Amino acid sequence: MSEAPAVPTLAEIAAREAEFLWLTLQRMGVRREDCQDVIQNVLVVVHKKLPTYDPASPLRAWLYGICAKEASNHRRRAWVRREQPAGAHAISEDEIAATGDDPEIAASSREEQARMQAMLNELDPDKRAVLVMYEVEERSCDEIAEICSVPVGTVFSRLSHARKSLRAVMDRWMKREERGGRR
Repeated sequence: MSEAPAVPTLAEIAAREAEFLWLTLQRMGVRREDCQDVIQNVLVVVHKKLPTYDPASPLRAWLYGICAKEASNHRRRAWVRREQPAGAHAISEDEIAATGDDPEIAASSREEQARMQAMLNELDPDKRAVLVMYEVEERSCDEIAEICSVPVGTVFSRLSHARKSLRAVMDRWMKREERGGRR
């Protein structure tokens, strides 16, 4: 008879899954500047819940669920919605030189990126993560299913719902802009 798999320690999880946690949180809308703090929150939850983890089930699926909850908690905090990192909208001369764009084009590009980020932030974290992995990272649905530890059919469903949700968000923003409001 074979032994049940051993429960990994917190240190092992942190060392082995750091990149997975980082990428998962970013896909779920956590800003790069905040990822390390949110990873710490995830690891605190992992530490508390580790005794209840069933090692027969996939570790990444369990971690993914914790990341989704912590990303959602993080984005809901009012200070996250209002806070802008220093220089977030400033464009350096190096960036302009690197892109070959004039300052006006570079500023417009930065504004469009910020706008899309804000729209994506309105999506459910699981759906957003699937949309980002598929559309931005160009991962296959099979890869996404493995990363999220869900059936491929669930990936297709989340992707479809994410596209519809994003379209609704974009429509809402366009209507506000037509009325002269911001966002």
